[in-house]
Amino acid sequence: TSLWTTAHTLTCLCGCCWALRPRYKRLVDNIFPEDPEDGLVKANMEKLTFFALSAPEKLDRIAAYLSERLTRELNRHRYGYVCIAMEAMEQLLLACHCQSINLLVESFLSTLRLLLEADKPHLHILATSSFVKFANIEEDTPSYHRSYDFFVSRFSEMCHSEHEDLDIQNKIRVSGIRGLQGVVRKTVDDELQVNIWEPRHMEQIVPALLVNLQQHTHTSRPGAHESPAEQTEVCFRELLSRAAYGHITNAIRPVLMHLDSHSLWEGRSFAVQCFQIIMYSIQSQHSHLVIQQLLGHLDANSKSPASVRAGIVEVLSEAAVIEATGSVGPTVLEVFNTLLRQLRQSVDYQLTGYYDNTGKRETTSAEEKTLQDGVIKTIGSFANTLPIYQRSEVMLFIMGKIPVPGIYPALGSPNSGLEGSRMIQVMLLKSLLQVSERYESCNLLTALPSSFLEPLLSFTLMEDPEIRLLVLSILTSLIDRLAFCVHSVMFDVSVLELKEDRCSRQDNLFIRKNAQRLYRHVYLTCKEESSGRGHYQALVTLLAVLSVELANEEVVVDLIRLVLALQELALSPHECLSVFNRCGVHAVCAAFLNLLSQLGPPPPFHLHITQVIEHRQGNAPHLLPKDVFCDEPRLPQGELMVDETFLFVQSKICEALTGSSYSAHTERFNTPYTPQLTDEDRLSKRKSIGDVISLQIDMDPQYCPDTQQTEQITFETLKNAIEDRGGVEEEERRRRMQVVERFQTAPFEEIAAHCGARTSLLQSKLDQVFDLIIRPPPSPSGHSPPRSTPLYGIKFPDLCVY
Repeated sequence: TSLWTTAHTLTCLCGCCWALRPRYKRLVDNIFPEDPEDGLVKANMEKLTFFALSAPEKLDRIAAYLSERLTRELNRHRYGYVCIAMEAMEQLLLACHCQSINLLVESFLSTLRLLLEADKPHLHILATSSFVKFANIEEDTPSYHRSYDFFVSRFSEMCHSEHEDLDIQNKIRVSGIRGLQGVVRKTVDDELQVNIWEPRHMEQIVPALLVNLQQHTHTSRPGAHESPAEQTEVCFRELLSRAAYGHITNAIRPVLMHLDSHSLWEGRSFAVQCFQIIMYSIQSQHSHLVIQQLLGHLDANSKSPASVRAGIVEVLSEAAVIEATGSVGPTVLEVFNTLLRQLRQSVDYQLTGYYDNTGKRETTSAEEKTLQDGVIKTIGSFANTLPIYQRSEVMLFIMGKIPVPGIYPALGSPNSGLEGSRMIQVMLLKSLLQVSERYESCNLLTALPSSFLEPLLSFTLMEDPEIRLLVLSILTSLIDRLAFCVHSVMFDVSVLELKEDRCSRQDNLFIRKNAQRLYRHVYLTCKEESSGRGHYQALVTLLAVLSVELANEEVVVDLIRLVLALQELALSPHECLSVFNRCGVHAVCAAFLNLLSQLGPPPPFHLHITQVIEHRQGNAPHLLPKDVFCDEPRLPQGELMVDETFLFVQSKICEALTGSSYSAHTERFNTPYTPQLTDEDRLSKRKSIGDVISLQIDMDPQYCPDTQQTEQITFETLKNAIEDRGGVEEEERRRRMQVVERFQTAPFEEIAAHCGARTSLLQSKLDQVFDLIIRPPPSPSGHSPPRSTPLYGIKFPDLCVY
């Protein structure tokens, strides 16, 4: 009892007598001046630092006593001494070795908590500054028991400061942003620390940063040292740059939630700016994860207003442009599938007027049109980031989604119907055009395979002029590798600086395989009365591209035959073409032949073309592109009359090509060009040429077996047939028109009866043929043997083996 009493007495005496206190306490007390405005006593601080380094086991006691002094001064509102105590703790942290720092950290962090909990902004700023200095210290010794949850919450709260003084508000927000940046630096590379990428932390950090990034125009003032927005962008970029593969989702999801909750998609400018920072900051190999997050968010907002969907789509488009790896992840087609699905939904909303199934939330055609244009632009942006072979797959994929009449008639939703199918056709073709505009391939067999070309060309048979124009533009962009356009008859080929290279083997194979198909669709487009200025200009460009990219003697001759056939088409009185259409076709012929005459044919050919064009310029300017392909075409009044001097003459062209490399193919001029018939005609909604000819064969008496007469064919017969060819052709054309008129005006019962009679007649003829086939040969005695059962009438057993 006496020993305990003695020890207690000595302790009390030490507390009262300054000289008997422990040395570390005396050293700590000595760093505080009598007047706090004098600042830290540097000489005494050096002694304290030397003592701490000499006796590191006393660091925890020094830190505890410093924290005690700071708490006492804080409670007495002596903030000058509080700042001196914090400065001393900072210097001790920086001076101590890494293995000893853990002895100081707990007291240091507890002191920072006290300052951050105080109701003084300048103390918050002081604590944050000290924490940032601590965060920059690299530690070799791990710590298993630290927690930064309080600091994440407090710094995030400071980022939302609404102090009445704008300057103080800016300082508090900047301090909060720096504090968050320090927490990230301290924890992101240490697996034993708190996982800063957990959703509960990201949902505090990311919104705090975005609020300051969004309000930069309100929080920054002229003359301010730092803007919260500038510091926020630095912190946000650093946070994203440190994100690993598994952390991207947790970092992006709060961004999407923040933009949703504050309706920031509709403004679009901030959302685009935000994701530009994200795409430029994250590691390039992780960028496709951001794309997938945006696509999923777009699907999740399929029932949102069009402005929200358009904002997400625009962000997608910008993200695709920034995306640097040339790929949008392992599911490339899924990206385009999502975008095409959004197009189809937008068509339904546009036609019904509502963007939900309940019919309560209205939308407008203008809003949905803006969304559709954005989706089409985004499809092109994504496709431009892909390699060539993947672009081909994307074009085939989009082509497979286009509703084709007669094949996919039900692709339009029940709400949209046929009009919806038409709108989807137009938009998907526009998407194809976006992909094809930057498609560069040296092999047309790869760029235009049959699986893509055939369905594409089938749309030139559609009645919709917009669809036909889109198809022509797509064809031109895929074939064209020079990116030139021809709108004037006086176009100078020399400006293209063409190289005289022979057509490659693959291109020769392509044109041999598909030439007639392309010519046919050019011809049929010119026959359309609904074709306008854009169609004719597109036709000139397409023909020019074919002559430049795939030029050889055979192709040039066939193109001239096609143009001569178009000229005859424009002159034909049996075609239902307006004066503008006829002038447009004549202008197409003039523009193309003028271009073709500069690409290599002999001078006589160029001379003939030039003479015809000069005649037209003087007396018939309405047959040239300058007067036709303009906003206000100058057309003749009444019926169009074309003098022979204004026409390109086949005989003169053939004579001009004689003796040149084209002479081997000039005999082809003796056969006028006629479009070949294919199964694509049945895909059109109107009656096609194939229907007319089949009706003609069916109705013409000369094709009936009962009326056919065998006539001996001699040289004179063939000669007379050739001489009378003009009359025969005129008679055939007249008879064809009668057949068409009959099937358009005759009652259904009459047509059905005729078809039934023809079926019976065909069956009787087949019976006669079968009877002749199975009739046995006559016997020498003159008696024919009894007739046996016909082979086709014999019933064989089921298990009979032949």
